[in-house]
Amino acid sequence: MRRKIPSIQALLCFEAAARHESYTRAAQELALSQSAVTRQVAQLEDFLQTRLFRRTRHGVSLTPAGQDYARHIGQRLDAIERDTRDIMSGHDGGGVIHLAVVPSFATHWLIPRLSDLARTHPDITVHIETRTRPFLFADGVMDAALYAGTPAQVANWPGTRADVLMEEEVIPVCSPELLRAHGAPTGNAAHTPTTRTRRASMTSTPKPLSAQALARLPLLQQSTRPEGWRHWFDAMQVQAPEALAGPRFELFSMLAVAAKHGLGVALMPRLLIAGELARGELVVACERPLRGQRHYCFITPKQTPERGVVTRFRDWLLAQAAGTAAAP
Repeated sequence: MRRKIPSIQALLCFEAAARHESYTRAAQELALSQSAVTRQVAQLEDFLQTRLFRRTRHGVSLTPAGQDYARHIGQRLDAIERDTRDIMSGHDGGGVIHLAVVPSFATHWLIPRLSDLARTHPDITVHIETRTRPFLFADGVMDAALYAGTPAQVANWPGTRADVLMEEEVIPVCSPELLRAHGAPTGNAAHTPTTRTRRASMTSTPKPLSAQALARLPLLQQSTRPEGWRHWFDAMQVQAPEALAGPRFELFSMLAVAAKHGLGVALMPRLLIAGELARGELVVACERPLRGQRHYCFITPKQTPERGVVTRFRDWLLAQAAGTAAAP
């Protein structure tokens, strides 16, 4: 039976006009005349027997039906473009995986390991987009996601299955200067500071503070984990009236930079700041990690049959995660 689908040209003209709410700008983008775009949209409206645009004093605007159709058509055209690019890049789609990843985990953990994937699975190509919150796989073009969440958050992501990669450990960190200003340096410096001991104190590693002392320092907050500090202080059994106060940053990468520049103490997953800790840009502010509240998981849609590339990528991820857990 013949499919009841309008022409691709009409859909392209409609999608561009819908994004700009302008036939003129759509024509400029598509290198067509304005009359050609107008004609294509009119033919599409006749095909659908539905008005998609209404005339205004300043041009055109979408009708409610047009808004809904534009949202869905835009996603479908994006998928067609993605599949076309996969074919043009030399793949038949079987070796390509489109992956949504929380940004800091992608930058600090996943991407540094992709050279091993290229060596062991040279036929797999990974396209990465960043997402910080759960989404519906049916609404997009993602094959899988790497997500950090509590067991309840993972279980409540509808229509998905989850493979746990690793347990998260969060630790309070700050700049050496901030910690040095609030604690004593290590070593056997005399009680009466001399020029030599003062110089030693400026270069030595400062001692971590107690949880009680930490509660009196400025705290940096992570937007997607607004209760993070409160949970940490509760686990330490410490009263912290300012646990919810302090500037908020959406990404852990922003939080790490803020902490490095002395703005306050950040509660960070250890695996995301291993480099900063090794280089001494950040130091542990309190040796009281909190484990097990969140896990890093590989998320896939439950109802969609898995392609072989997804299974092989999952197996590689699990092996990488096991190596991370075994590292000292």
